[in-house]
Amino acid sequence: MKLVNKIVIDGHKQGASDIHIESYPGKGKVEIRFRKDGTLMPYMEIPASYRSAIIARIKIMCDLDISERRKPQDGKIKFEKFGPLDIELRVATIPVAGGVEDIVMRILASGEPIPLDKLGLSKENNARLQGVVSKPHGLFFVCGPTGSGKTTTLHSILKHLNTPETKIWTAEDPVEITQKGLRQVQINRKAGMDFPTIMRAFLRADPDIIMVGEMRDKETTSIGIEAFLTGHLVFATLHTNNAPESIIRLLDMDMDPFNFADALLGVLAQRLAKRLCSKCKQPYAASPGELKIHMSEYTSELLHTERFKKDPKGSMDGMVAEWRKKYATDKGEFILHKKVGCEVCGGTGYKERVGLHELLVGTDQIKKMIQEGARGADGCGGP
Repeated sequence: MKLVNKIVIDGHKQGASDIHIESYPGKGKVEIRFRKDGTLMPYMEIPASYRSAIIARIKIMCDLDISERRKPQDGKIKFEKFGPLDIELRVATIPVAGGVEDIVMRILASGEPIPLDKLGLSKENNARLQGVVSKPHGLFFVCGPTGSGKTTTLHSILKHLNTPETKIWTAEDPVEITQKGLRQVQINRKAGMDFPTIMRAFLRADPDIIMVGEMRDKETTSIGIEAFLTGHLVFATLHTNNAPESIIRLLDMDMDPFNFADALLGVLAQRLAKRLCSKCKQPYAASPGELKIHMSEYTSELLHTERFKKDPKGSMDGMVAEWRKKYATDKGEFILHKKVGCEVCGGTGYKERVGLHELLVGTDQIKKMIQEGARGADGCGGP
């Protein structure tokens, strides 16, 4: 019991997002690793004799069946019952080769949602996002891979919209961040409480805004469009790589392009990248060669668009001029930074993470492209 508590407390102190407990058959030691700032780091090794006891203890903490070792199980730990921290952990157990089990525990974000202007959006994207989500009805998606902060972003948007005059329902799996004023529902598939069932119930519960944890099937998306048609604002997450690809993914679920185009407010794609340690990072002026590399990477998706086909050099030069105006020093230099490493960041040169965002707004031009069945890449050159 003390060992499991120590693992969780140390993981939280070190700023880990996930705790991985990896078992090996026979006399192989149990390896424990923490995911910090997106990278797995070794924490400790435990003798094989403790393996069964650790796994059983964690299962007891989240009310799982300790006798079931052949199937994956999911659960949740309210750690304040067992230790000094008021945190929650999402637990997944997975049987692996050799008759043993692995456990992955995600330390859930707790406390107040991050204010919208602290998410790391550019000034332009922040202003556009606030304009889009203030519309009275429509569909808005936040997309990205697992662990990219989609739920955190949605809760920041809901905090911005959460007023005494607004009724907001959320369906989440699990409920990670709680907010006063939101009516939050936990998915429970054993009890028949899946996303489509809960969304239908929401439509009968006089909502202004609905937030769905994930739109992964045709039925849930259809109900989202139905909610738009009846005058509601709907937010959802998607597991896709970029904003235009999200639209293609939704259309592949047999959505009617005309209804979907009418409903779409926008898509925010995001990633979490490692942030250079603020104490030891070293500034330097970017060389023309580095600037050219950055520019070619930035415009690689735009090269096939009409604007670039007509005047590739003019478009690129125009972008560089715009960058100089916004981001360069008085001398016209772009200041970049390189990693060094110090005691604060553990010698890695990185500390914490920063959000990278791509906002696609459902303009008339984008809606027309959806209705005409344009390719996903065509949306990259849109406004």
